Amino acid sequence: MNLTKTLEHNTSSGGLVSVESERRKLVPEEVTLQGVLNPHALAIASNYGEVNYQELNERADQLTNALVSLGIKPNDVVALCLQRSPAMLVGALAILKAGAAYLPLNPLDPAQRLSFLLEDACADVLITSRQNKLEPGQSSRYVLYVDELGHLLGPEKFAAPAGTPQTIATSDLAYVIYTSGSTGQPKGVEITHEGLSNLVQWHRKNFEVSSQDRATQLARIVFDAAVWEVWPYLVSGASIHLPPEDLLNNPEALRDWLVAQNISITFVPTPMTERLLSIEWPAKTSLRALLTGGDVLHRAPPVNLPFQIVNNYGPTECTVVATSCVVAPNGSTEQLPPIGTPISNTRVRIFDTLLRPVPAGTPGELYIGGPGVARGYRNRPDLTVEKFIKDPFDPSERLFRTGDLVQSLPNGQLAFLGRLDEQIKIRGFRIEPHEIIAVLDAHPAIAQSTVVVQGTNGEERRLVAYFVSRNGSEVTLSQLRDFLTSRLPDYMVPAAFVRLEDLPLTTNGKVDRSALPPANETNVLRDQIQATPESDLEKAVAGILAPLLGVSQVDLNANFFSLGGHSLLGTQLIARLRDAFGVDLPLRSVFEAPTVAGLAAQIDRHLLAKLENMSEAEAERLLGAGLPAYV
Repeated sequence: MNLTKTLEHNTSSGGLVSVESERRKLVPEEVTLQGVLNPHALAIASNYGEVNYQELNERADQLTNALVSLGIKPNDVVALCLQRSPAMLVGALAILKAGAAYLPLNPLDPAQRLSFLLEDACADVLITSRQNKLEPGQSSRYVLYVDELGHLLGPEKFAAPAGTPQTIATSDLAYVIYTSGSTGQPKGVEITHEGLSNLVQWHRKNFEVSSQDRATQLARIVFDAAVWEVWPYLVSGASIHLPPEDLLNNPEALRDWLVAQNISITFVPTPMTERLLSIEWPAKTSLRALLTGGDVLHRAPPVNLPFQIVNNYGPTECTVVATSCVVAPNGSTEQLPPIGTPISNTRVRIFDTLLRPVPAGTPGELYIGGPGVARGYRNRPDLTVEKFIKDPFDPSERLFRTGDLVQSLPNGQLAFLGRLDEQIKIRGFRIEPHEIIAVLDAHPAIAQSTVVVQGTNGEERRLVAYFVSRNGSEVTLSQLRDFLTSRLPDYMVPAAFVRLEDLPLTTNGKVDRSALPPANETNVLRDQIQATPESDLEKAVAGILAPLLGVSQVDLNANFFSLGGHSLLGTQLIARLRDAFGVDLPLRSVFEAPTVAGLAAQIDRHLLAKLENMSEAEAERLLGAGLPAYV
């Protein structure tokens, strides 16, 4: 695998730039071409079935025709609110073919947040599933529904309008992804086709992607890594494989699935990558490269790992990846793996606070330039001017100010040293604590709050909220978590809450985070147990739930998310319930019935249905084997 590139180093400007002159094609054109050249080749495989390139393009074209008939044109925004599925990929391709930019939304996020994103992005059309029951918002003039395989389920069929396919310029928007905002509201990042094409072409060349490759799609649609997981492979005629949800937080199960599916290249978020590096792998596997990113990588791969680990760095504002490198095997944990050198056509500069280049090996703020740099923030010209600046050494070029502290290493690679502000990352998601604080402070019982991250690595890191009550007001853990989960995505809801008489302050009146007491069993807010599980089935469910959440006991009616649960823990819960009771509950069950009582009722219904569908002989054999009391 060729992982080298031509680099030009300019010491006078503190920069390193990767240059590549290869002509770029636009993504929707290349995927369309695959439908002509390799119509019967596998494009997408999942539990929902398989889709070949001809079917992928036909289904996308049907949806594209609908969008164009509704007046969608280049630089319009179309919201895509679907679970990880073939329909999600069909929808994204259709939007690109229509010349519009897709806005990925997580259907499991609170309705209030989804409504804000739709309005703020001025989404003209919403593509979703009927089961999501999502209101389109005032800006979305139309809603189009798709089923799990991507077929249009709208009220009418659409014929291809004259003039399609749309003419798309490299400067047109390809997608808009929202990230956490320091002002208390999320902000939308506008990425162009030029940036997307540059990422795709670098990836194809650097990792020698061919039509024989079998890749994966693991990330949530709202995580920009999902962009990287899809388009380099669909333009190459490779196949994309979607693992079941319950594998995503189980390293052994995910490893076994990757091996069994003969996956040749995959992206895995940093926290899970670190867990995969700690388990045994078979000596032979089809996997040749595991790409990671989204958080700080704390360990190098073992010397006997049968594939390469590639560490990648890049803010959402720079089209997913800005720097990349293969991580050399190393038993030492004293130095973190580097974040690499810039990808093709990408410039990085390291400046001091006065925008002067720092000497080699000296820490400084990282600035990124090149075609991957976003157009700016959606409807935020003030913030765009602040974060996207002219290159002081080339005023015709723009640089994105990352806020990340880095230094150059003797071998030319970059080392990540941390943040210059309060921004943090949890499970690969970028979080501005002020966005959480703004919601917390809106609670009528809270006078003041702050949010910090505790823990040293990707698995242990968690958000902790500290607050001062307003005029002695009482507030329960459930009330706080319910208030936040109705307004924020689950990864932004703190895992623990600590009540203080006052927040410690520095001499200049700011919150002194270093003086906050560590959250532990003695000071975290907990709900009183009001109702204990009674039936054998309820007790069994509670016995599974309590250790998963790190508590000694669980109230019968306590909300899973109010106890600190989130979607990744939800996938573990579903897997453990399946192992214990032999029932396959969908992940949505945790959201629809997030209590011991509710889950026990769902399990009971599934068990009864299973018994009713058994023959008399099967039921007798099962009874003879000794069913647990809860069955």
